[in-house]
Amino acid sequence: MNYLFEGQVAGTRYREPSLEHIIKAARTCSGINKPVTLHWLRHSYATHLLEAGTDLRYIQELLGHSSSKTTEIYTHVSNLNLSQITSPGDFIKF
Repeated sequence: MNYLFEGQVAGTRYREPSLEHIIKAARTCSGINKPVTLHWLRHSYATHLLEAGTDLRYIQELLGHSSSKTTEIYTHVSNLNLSQITSPGDFIKF
């Protein structure tokens, strides 16, 4: 697997404690006083993907969930407005 940002050893991923340290430093530099965690960033990423129209199956794959039930949690927190969903019939020109 290729990683955009590798760990200390080429071809390996960043370890969770290293990522948490980076997030804590970025939070401090930005002046954010609220807690920020890797889980919250992951959750926000998935929610934004869903709200942007990304298929839930792709989000499941990106997050590495083995069960679609785990990924479906994000459907409950999304602000996706059902009236914004485009039906394939909307593209038919008469």
